Amino acid sequence: MANNTESTRLWAALPDNLATLLRPEIPSLATQILTEIQRRIPEYARPMDQHYVHAIRRGIEEALTRFVDRIADPGTPPRRCAEVHRALGKAEMREGRSLDSLQAAYRIGARLAWRRVAGIGERIRLAPRTTLLLGEAIFAHIDELTALAVEGYAAAQARAAGTLARRRRRLLELLVSEPQPAQRVIEESAVTAQWHLPRQVTVAALERYDEPHTRTNNPLSRWNALVDLECVEPHVLLPSDRGEPDEIDWETELAGWRVVVGSPVPLDQAGKSLRWCRRMMGLIRSGVWPDQHVNRCHEDLSSILLLQDEHLIKELARQRLSPLNGLRPKQRARLAATLLSWLQTRGGAPEIAQRLRVHPQTVRYRLRQLDELFGEALHDPESRFDMEIVLRASNMLSGDTEDWLAD
Repeated sequence: MANNTESTRLWAALPDNLATLLRPEIPSLATQILTEIQRRIPEYARPMDQHYVHAIRRGIEEALTRFVDRIADPGTPPRRCAEVHRALGKAEMREGRSLDSLQAAYRIGARLAWRRVAGIGERIRLAPRTTLLLGEAIFAHIDELTALAVEGYAAAQARAAGTLARRRRRLLELLVSEPQPAQRVIEESAVTAQWHLPRQVTVAALERYDEPHTRTNNPLSRWNALVDLECVEPHVLLPSDRGEPDEIDWETELAGWRVVVGSPVPLDQAGKSLRWCRRMMGLIRSGVWPDQHVNRCHEDLSSILLLQDEHLIKELARQRLSPLNGLRPKQRARLAATLLSWLQTRGGAPEIAQRLRVHPQTVRYRLRQLDELFGEALHDPESRFDMEIVLRASNMLSGDTEDWLAD
């Protein structure tokens, strides 16, 4: 397409009295072009909305009028014509067509306009150079109009994509809400988001840890995932009726993101699964859980359950492990480790000694100390259960019981 300076020079080289000769031709030429477009292009041949037919005819007339106006005055502003042809591009996008048909229509219009102009030039005996300039001007004009239509099409496409993305983020928000809204609300939202509701989904909590080498606004799009990377706690959800797709490479698809993936769950359990993933993400962030960049929440749900409420665990520790309060820190740690091994195995001194890598006699001595400190509590199932919970949690969160027993 010619730039503005070249375009202005092209029209300035044409005799301005040609505008007077060409203007009366506009109505009949517009009709001829519209008829030929409908005859030659299948998308425009079928019965069409009369409003849309009127819009196409208006586009043809504006194109011809703009061409003649530029011959009369090369500096004529293109405002109305530009708006019409951008609108034609937007309409093609809304109609669900590609730009191929519209571009073909522009080419048909250019050929017919050139034939009409060439015939007039022959009749009035235009100089060959002027006739060539007219032909060049016609095709430069069509290039400019095509560019305007492409601009409108792209704008409509971007707007539609943005609207769809917003609708899908809204659907994602509804699906991970606790509790979920009524099924009717979810179904209506899924229709507007153009997203089929599966029976099962996989959710993942995300946290940025590094700037990715490549950026994408729609990771996991191949799996039709719903994604929100802009919220305070980013997350994704993808259909998993057949289980989590084995071929997903989470680390590659979400480069630069720490990921905690849940197991496939029924659609109405998506919010709960995301809550578990976020809890695990919190444990990773605090250093309690080892970070593997891609972490599987369902591989240790019991530990996540155990660490749901740190303050509650501390209170339980004060109640159940209070006999250890008066001991020195090292002695307390040794007896706590021995107590946990005994609770986990209920084995004899040799088995516990092997786990702790100490002499069996040392274990027997410690067990006697524990029996003196805890007495009947060691034989009460409920007390033993609470002790094991506290000791497991303390090992995961701080490595010993000292912080748990401090007042």
